[in-house]
Amino acid sequence: MDSGFTRLIAGALEGPFRLLDIGCSGGLDPRWRAFGRHLQAIGIDASKAECARLARAETEPGIEYVPTFVAGVADKPVDLEHGQASPLIMAVRERLSFMRTREIRQARLARAEIEEKLRHNAWEMTELADEARPVLVSELLAERGWTDFDYLKIDIDGSDFEVLRTFDGKLQPAGVLGVQLEVNFVGTDADSDHTFHNTDRFMRRQGYELIRLDVRNYSSRALPGRYVWPTPAETLFGRPFQGEAWYARDFESAAFDRAKLLKLAAIYAAVGVPDLAAELLDKRRAELAGLDLERALDLLAAQAQPERSRKLGYRQYMQGFEADAAHFYRREGNYTWAERLKAAWSAFRKPGR
Repeated sequence: MDSGFTRLIAGALEGPFRLLDIGCSGGLDPRWRAFGRHLQAIGIDASKAECARLARAETEPGIEYVPTFVAGVADKPVDLEHGQASPLIMAVRERLSFMRTREIRQARLARAEIEEKLRHNAWEMTELADEARPVLVSELLAERGWTDFDYLKIDIDGSDFEVLRTFDGKLQPAGVLGVQLEVNFVGTDADSDHTFHNTDRFMRRQGYELIRLDVRNYSSRALPGRYVWPTPAETLFGRPFQGEAWYARDFESAAFDRAKLLKLAAIYAAVGVPDLAAELLDKRRAELAGLDLERALDLLAAQAQPERSRKLGYRQYMQGFEADAAHFYRREGNYTWAERLKAAWSAFRKPGR
């Protein structure tokens, strides 16, 4: 996605944008790189080999990779044999077609380079940190003096909800503006299960709003669907199995300072809700001295028009909406092949892919 808006926000900041990425295999999401020298990040991953690879490739001094397992309870060893998710979630996982593909490719993956293993989400086949000595995230942050940070991401294939609950009552005091979580759409009604319904209740208790939800479908072994990506994972049809949930503070819910307002606007835009960023700029413009608001709104309007080669500026875009312009509606009739191709390309480029 175009990162022009994030770069504009970064230019108006004096301090850092701090990101905590728990489950950082594959590297930090490129969208945050647009903060440039303002980006500070801690990436945590159970794959010792992957953290070493990322550290060798890293060019920014403010980014650190920590090879360790994280847990919800101190000194609780990680059970790799039975998996970190609930028995039901693990049982459903075994019935899915992507697990059969992993079985088919097992021998090849055992000899593969780390990049291919991680593309298949076979992180457990890489060199791992000590599962008998997981750490508490709060202790790790305290060691590094991170009393305030802006964005949290958790994606660790199992104990995500257990780790999330260690932040109970701590997210707002730490200044966290946005939270990105992998969620499961299967599970039980147990309040400890790593399920979307438990995650959503928890985040709303913390004072965060759901601003985006992506659902990933997975077919069963009995009738495999075509994979969406070049590696075995989600499919074109199948049950809703996993997804990505993005949460953020509502800018009207508290008295944020200028820096936090700027970073919150950047988060809204970066995760694909530029409308919320535009609303923030419009309603809190008096507190955003030093930011070129007209340029910022033009960039957000451009993000809202991915299908147009020639983007309308914000004022022209809004005038078109007020005039009930035809381009705000889909044309009548069936989709053309060109429209289908554009829709497929738009899905391919969506944030987080």
